[in-house]
Amino acid sequence: MRRRIKKTFVGIIGGLVVIVGIILIPYPGPGWLVVFTGLGILSTEYDFARRWLTYGRAKYDAWNVWTGKQSFIVKALIWLSTAAVVVATIWLVNGYGILNHLLGLGWNWLNSPLLIFR
Repeated sequence: MRRRIKKTFVGIIGGLVVIVGIILIPYPGPGWLVVFTGLGILSTEYDFARRWLTYGRAKYDAWNVWTGKQSFIVKALIWLSTAAVVVATIWLVNGYGILNHLLGLGWNWLNSPLLIFR
């Protein structure tokens, strides 16, 4: 019974950490580190997580090697794409709308088009 409780606890905590990490991936900061930490937690109890961790780290390292060999233009396009994702998601979750309201700007185009975040 204790073993089952521990395995369930590890599954819930590790799964939540992985989900948070996946959400953080496109943003500047430790998104991939959080994903790998979650997989590390899960790998203490689940073999599939150990395989995913090994596979994911290898792909992450390969991506870093590949991007290191690319021209400035390709690197700039990668960073611009990342910035576009960040700007768009902040707008969709109404981050700019909150600032618009706090600063009293009256620029309605800053508000999220998603009604759930208004």
